Amino acid sequence: MAAMKFAGSPTPTIATRGFTLIELAIVMFIVTLLLGGMLLPLSAQQDIRNFGDTQKGLADARDALLGFAIANDRLPCPASTTSNGQESFCTTSGGACTETTSLQTHGRCAYPHDGFFPAATLGLSPVDAQGYLLDGWGGESAHRVRYGISTANSSAFSTTSGMKNTGITTLAPDLEICSNGAQIRIPPVTTAPDTSLMYCHPSFRLASDAVAVVYSLGKNAGTGGTGDDEKHNPNPQSAALVAPDRAFANATQGTAFDDQMVWLSKNILFNRMVAAGKLP
Repeated sequence: MAAMKFAGSPTPTIATRGFTLIELAIVMFIVTLLLGGMLLPLSAQQDIRNFGDTQKGLADARDALLGFAIANDRLPCPASTTSNGQESFCTTSGGACTETTSLQTHGRCAYPHDGFFPAATLGLSPVDAQGYLLDGWGGESAHRVRYGISTANSSAFSTTSGMKNTGITTLAPDLEICSNGAQIRIPPVTTAPDTSLMYCHPSFRLASDAVAVVYSLGKNAGTGGTGDDEKHNPNPQSAALVAPDRAFANATQGTAFDDQMVWLSKNILFNRMVAAGKLP
């Protein structure tokens, strides 16, 4: 006997009944996980790109310093917060410093250890609206590239023909680069092996005779400067923990330190100046 059929709605199948709320929730959860997994790598990739752009910009800035030195028989002074990317001098060779952007024969810089890279003087880019060189993070005044220069030999390195007149064997640049900010000796401690001048502990010294240093305060420039490492690099915060000095920290990159730095060795500078016929 044939099976009897009853009138009415057909039994719903998987294809016709749709998704339940639980199934939709599971799908949304999976989509959220996938999107979250994509966003993190994109953010990390942007950080890597900014880091690389900054490192290249710092290397270009160092090359620009060499070119300027060969053309002008001196290195430029750092820019100040008000000089619009132009190098800034003191009007006198000693005593209180009155700032000026006019070249001074004595070569004394207004902000030798805590100034900015003079991009307007050297014609480097990218710069902000005020003429200051920006690092790869860009867009804010906190991301302006910093620059320090040695004041040794009576500012011979920033004085026109100062290096030539002083002589290679006498020139003694004194900027120090330390691999650990906690190992920067701070006055007034003067017991051996410390001195009255800031310097790196010998075991944590990367350079003791750098002529100039060019650096970025990194991604956290607006909030950094409170750790043992970062606080030793001049920071554009009102709460900077130490005064500007000749010792700079170039510690291992991490959550507590993200500054990026290059420095100009005296031997590289002398080599380029001799090759160009500017020294001895």
